[in-house]
Amino acid sequence: MDLSNRTVLIVGGTSGIGRELARRFAAAGSTVAVGGRSPEALVELAREGFGTTSIDVTDSASVASARDSVLARYPELDTVVTMPGVMLLEDLRDPAHFEAAETTIDTNLLGTIRVIDAFTPHLVRRGAGTFITVTSGIAFLPFPPMPTYAASKAAVHAYSEALRAQLDGTGVSVVELVPPAVATAGQEKVNPHALPLDDFATEVMQLLSEDPTPREILVKGVLMHRWAERDGTYDDLVAQRSQALAMLPSREG
Repeated sequence: MDLSNRTVLIVGGTSGIGRELARRFAAAGSTVAVGGRSPEALVELAREGFGTTSIDVTDSASVASARDSVLARYPELDTVVTMPGVMLLEDLRDPAHFEAAETTIDTNLLGTIRVIDAFTPHLVRRGAGTFITVTSGIAFLPFPPMPTYAASKAAVHAYSEALRAQLDGTGVSVVELVPPAVATAGQEKVNPHALPLDDFATEVMQLLSEDPTPREILVKGVLMHRWAERDGTYDDLVAQRSQALAMLPSREG
């Protein structure tokens, strides 16, 4: 992927990984717009020179409105990065967890589908373009305190595979970015092994610029998650990660 002359929309890019990738694409020479829900963050990004659009991926009307405003300003849009994500703890022994599960699916999975549906006709008409979906190492190696997060990201992985197959021959490619824990949004406090954001973003941009671009963007820190079943380490790693169930309020003490 030539990163120097793209027109990129990053949905869910107002903080963390998305915000850093926006800066990296811009630094490489691409035109970048960012969509998200936080008015304050969008104002800050506009001051940095990014195009911005308000978008709530759980609301189809909001997604359609954002699409129309983005395409009006950037008719040459060729890359859509969709990375809406919420990470919520759930105690599956308590039926009250269902609200968190519903929110997670609506944002992480259905939000991704809404964004892809909104921009697919445009990219197919162009005959060239790229969707970059964002999953997680947790899609391949569950983190038991966040069961629906894991399920939603596994679903986005499967959806990305099917989308790639269905768009074959249209000129539109599908790339899946699979982050491990990255030191942003407090992750470094929970996980001392979280990758520094700067190191993660550097490796991602290097992988994206390879020719051909890999179908899955796997930084070194996520390989243990991605290939745990293949490598025979899955059961031991899930058992190890299950120790984190102690963080659930009902299990404390």
